[in-house]
Amino acid sequence: MSANSLTTAAVPAGKVKVASWVLRGLAAAAFLAAGGAKLAGVPMMVGIYEQIGIGQWFRIVTGVVEVAGAIGLLFPATAGLGGLLLAVTMACGVMTHLFVIGGSAVPALVLMVITGTVAWLHRAGIAGVLNSLKQI
Repeated sequence: MSANSLTTAAVPAGKVKVASWVLRGLAAAAFLAAGGAKLAGVPMMVGIYEQIGIGQWFRIVTGVVEVAGAIGLLFPATAGLGGLLLAVTMACGVMTHLFVIGGSAVPALVLMVITGTVAWLHRAGIAGVLNSLKQI
């Protein structure tokens, strides 16, 4: 599979393409902000991760995952993988809110639905990347 066919397969058509860009833009902005806050050590984020109890290293890892996923959302060829990575991250976030730290899980749930939708819209791109990795 050539790089061009990978990019073409990853991009939805018409109105779906516009919806994809809107969802990707909103999610990328949210995750760049949230991931950046985690990486910058914003006191609220430090407190949340203290409450989780695993350690601050987990805040850094989560911040890196969120920023990397947000960057992935910005490019059609990687939008599916970025969406999948962030949807799984938000599924973990929902569980963390429900079973560990309390508070509303709704923001994480909304972001999970948005990024899951992006992953689904760009599922051909995910398959293309996975097939390319098999050839390495």
